[in-house]
Amino acid sequence: MPISVTRLDVMSKAEAKALFASCCGASRWVTKMVARRPFGTRGALLKVADLVWETMEESDWREAFAHHPRIGEQTGAVPQTERGAAFSAGEQAGMDSAGENLRKELAEVNREYEERFGFIYIVCAAGRSAEELLEFARRRMDNDPYTELMTAMLEQGKITRIRLEKLLQ
Repeated sequence: MPISVTRLDVMSKAEAKALFASCCGASRWVTKMVARRPFGTRGALLKVADLVWETMEESDWREAFAHHPRIGEQTGAVPQTERGAAFSAGEQAGMDSAGENLRKELAEVNREYEERFGFIYIVCAAGRSAEELLEFARRRMDNDPYTELMTAMLEQGKITRIRLEKLLQ
C-alpha cells in the first residue's frame, strides 16, 4: 500500500524504520533516513535517499546486498521484510518464464560470482528478462573486484530508488 510523504514524515520511528528497511537493508542508511525526516516532498525524500546512499561505506553496501535473494531465488542470506520480499519478487518477475536450463545456468553463475567477489550478484532486475540477467552476470565476471563492488553499489542504489518510488506511488 502506497504512503504519502506527509504520512512518512509524521509516523513513529519504528514504522518509518520498517518502511525504509523494506527498500534497503543497510541499517546505517535506514537510521540516517529516519533521522533526516521530515522531507516535505517526494523529490526531497528521493534526493536525500540518494545523498545518504552516497555516504555509505563498503560494509553498508555488503549489508544491503545480503538482504537480497540471489537472482532466481526467493530468500536472501538475511531475511527481508514482507514488503521487501514482495519488492524482490516483482523485480525478478523476468525469471518467471525461465526454463530449467536457464535457471541452472544462473545458479552456476551466481555461485561463481560469489566465489569471485565475496557477495551475491546484485543487479537492478526490474523489467529485465532472465536471459538479460544471465548475460549481465557473465559480462560482470570480467570486472576486477573494485570495479564490481562499485557496479554492485550503483545497482543497489537503483534498486533502493525504485522501491522508494513504489512505496510513494
